[in-house]
Amino acid sequence: MSNSFIISGGGTGGHIFPAVSIAHELRQRDPAVEILFVGAEGGMELDVVPRHGFEIEAVWISGIQRQLNLRNIGRNLLFPFKLLRSLGQARRILRRVQPQAVIGVGGYASGPIGRVAA
Repeated sequence: MSNSFIISGGGTGGHIFPAVSIAHELRQRDPAVEILFVGAEGGMELDVVPRHGFEIEAVWISGIQRQLNLRNIGRNLLFPFKLLRSLGQARRILRRVQPQAVIGVGGYASGPIGRVAA
């Protein structure tokens, strides 16, 4: 993909809808542009983005839970594994797509792809 972009982020509408607006603007400027969204597994972006006509892939990432209870301690123990796996997923996505630019709009999903792209 020579004229392609990756837009990454999600978790809330405050991240997702600006990302979709950016994608629509890129598409309006160049109808042939290829856009791939990258979101977090289980994130609402996996529902919202395809409804706007864009492809999305998910990486296995989440944030650290600040409220300490038994459930969240277990989730936090998974974080290093999720981070390593998501960095590998991001690396593979970037190698395959070779985007012109990566646009991170915030949220957990923008971290791995932004880090690998930097």
